[in-house]
Amino acid sequence: MAAALRALLRPAAAALPRARPPPPLRNPAGTRGCSAGSTFQYLLVQKTGAQKNVGLIQLNRPQALNALCEGLMAELRQALEAMESDPQVGAIVLTGSQKAFAAGADIKEMQNKTFQECYNGAFLGGWDKVSIVRKPIIAAVNGYALGGGCELAMMCDIIYAGEKAQFGQPEILLGTIPGAGGTQRLTRAVGKSLAMEMVLTGDRISAAEAKEAGLVSKVFPVEKLLDAAIACAEKIASNSKLVAALAKESVNAAFETTLTEGNRTEKRLFYATFATDDRKEGMTAFVEKRKAKFTDS
Repeated sequence: MAAALRALLRPAAAALPRARPPPPLRNPAGTRGCSAGSTFQYLLVQKTGAQKNVGLIQLNRPQALNALCEGLMAELRQALEAMESDPQVGAIVLTGSQKAFAAGADIKEMQNKTFQECYNGAFLGGWDKVSIVRKPIIAAVNGYALGGGCELAMMCDIIYAGEKAQFGQPEILLGTIPGAGGTQRLTRAVGKSLAMEMVLTGDRISAAEAKEAGLVSKVFPVEKLLDAAIACAEKIASNSKLVAALAKESVNAAFETTLTEGNRTEKRLFYATFATDDRKEGMTAFVEKRKAKFTDS
């Protein structure tokens, strides 16, 4: 990682406890139906949960605090595409290590880029894949989620944070601004004043502050974070996959359209559920006082 990023992280490094790393994930080559036959340099991928219906992706670039290099992001897109097409997977958990979810984009890769290279090559454009996956994604954030790491977490649908997590957009300290949605998603999540303060000063906020501001939904002890995220993903995956995708689309519309247009989208998607077998099964099961058995994928 570049010297500037190391200098940025050094003051707070002592504040993070020495914690045991999470259990290693299995090599994705042995994971049936989820990127089968593929191996990754920067990711660990598996299916987990009692029903093996949760896709689990762990960023695995520890020597650089999971800095988001182009190779890592390409692998992440590949893993997400595999999970998107896997009918067994109903929800996805994205996590890092206990020290860092992701400390930011890779500064060494960006250092010598020109305006022409960024513009003509649509630099960071491929990152949007995370935000357009139809299946719900939960970010389980421990440690640093800075710059691109914070942006990556915000592309997910739900953010769970470990109690030692730190969120920030420190790009201004490097002479630039967020480029993967940081100014947009952060403002929508925490409001103009706090977003402006974080973007203009580069200051970080704690997990507790992020929870209070509405950036994350829940905070857990470091060692319990991943289990909590997987449990939430299992609960989501137990519902209709098709209807979950429609619900996700409807909620996202609240951030991307006007209230009037958002309500139109909600009504259209609500009506669409009446064309599904799962809507019929869910309501029938309720009337018959039994657990629904959803089948739509």
